[in-house]
Amino acid sequence: MNKPAASRTPPRRKLPRSFKELTPAKHFNPATFFRELVWKALLMPRRGEQRRPVFPKLQPGEVAITWIGHASFLIQFTDLNVLIDPNFANWLFLLKRVRRAGLKLKDLPPIDLVLLTHAHFDHFHKPTLRRLPHPKIGVMPRGVGDLAHNLGFMRVIELDTWESFGQRDWKVTFTPSKHWGARTLRDSHRGYGGFVLEHQGRKIYHAGDSAYFDGFKEIGKRLSPEIALLPIGAYHPESFRHVHMGPDEAMRAFKELGARWLVPMHYGTFKLAFEDMDEPPRWLREIAVQEKLTHKLQILDEGVPVMF
Repeated sequence: MNKPAASRTPPRRKLPRSFKELTPAKHFNPATFFRELVWKALLMPRRGEQRRPVFPKLQPGEVAITWIGHASFLIQFTDLNVLIDPNFANWLFLLKRVRRAGLKLKDLPPIDLVLLTHAHFDHFHKPTLRRLPHPKIGVMPRGVGDLAHNLGFMRVIELDTWESFGQRDWKVTFTPSKHWGARTLRDSHRGYGGFVLEHQGRKIYHAGDSAYFDGFKEIGKRLSPEIALLPIGAYHPESFRHVHMGPDEAMRAFKELGARWLVPMHYGTFKLAFEDMDEPPRWLREIAVQEKLTHKLQILDEGVPVMF
């Protein structure tokens, strides 16, 4: 179960000597950043449509998953509505959203639980969180809870790696990842990871943001998730793979998890790297065909609930 957050003073962090040090790969300069991630996105027309969702009528043991876009999902059971990393923003500072959120925030059902994987602005989006329909509980990594104050949560829970929190018959377990969690330059104390949500005999794993690492084997061994929501975008140039996965590594992680379904995410919404926006799902389909795993791949359309 959760432990009370310990009071701690964040360690001092040296100011960056150059723009490169603001990025995990430490390699691109302001001109490259602006050209590849800002200017090219500005020239793209915003695509996609916001649908009025038709949520299915569920029986106990059934789960509906709606991809909102990027790493944002709505997960529904008969008696539990869960949001993961909700982000409805059209802009993240200079970064344009090039595919609309799959549904409007006002069309969400009442939210019982919000899972936040780390403090990065594209995953922990305060304007979205402030507008949610009265979320009861927010669960997040250790060191992130202070960001959730005054966002409308009735209760904020911080977890360490492998720690669990639950109520009634649902439980979430915080899992490791290979990424980083800083929101600002001095935030070296903030945690990051993913979650396994367990309810009504179902287990759904959301990896958060992560590069490939051996931890997927341990997550599979410890928690045996059935549905794996895995990131497949922001992997080019090669140095980005220190913190993100491409479709090839996501498929490897999926097999090591031992899950039944692979649902890709973290692609096509914001231009966060240099690969073509449509490349990740196309490449993932090709890999699934080559490895005879198309029956385990479920690529979702934004705003369309799918039952599992």
